[in-house]
Amino acid sequence: MSATATDPIRDYIVQEFLAGEDAADLTDDFDLIESTVVNSLGLVRLISWISETYGIPVDDIPLEPAAYRTLADIRRFVAEAAPAAV
Repeated sequence: MSATATDPIRDYIVQEFLAGEDAADLTDDFDLIESTVVNSLGLVRLISWISETYGIPVDDIPLEPAAYRTLADIRRFVAEAAPAAV
């Protein structure tokens, strides 16, 4: 099974922020913010994608970077905000 079918959040981050790079280190607890994989502009793109993909109104999405620090943090937020989506 492909990464897209099993983990759309990881697939999006790899495609948009790590294109052409080795994504082997991108584990659930890899710090996307501290490592600068996702910067401030990238955070805006990620929030927009989450809103569109999971049908979560932008007004309901937290804007603090801590909510998007790791894949696990992002999945947890999406599961809480759109339980049927994950």
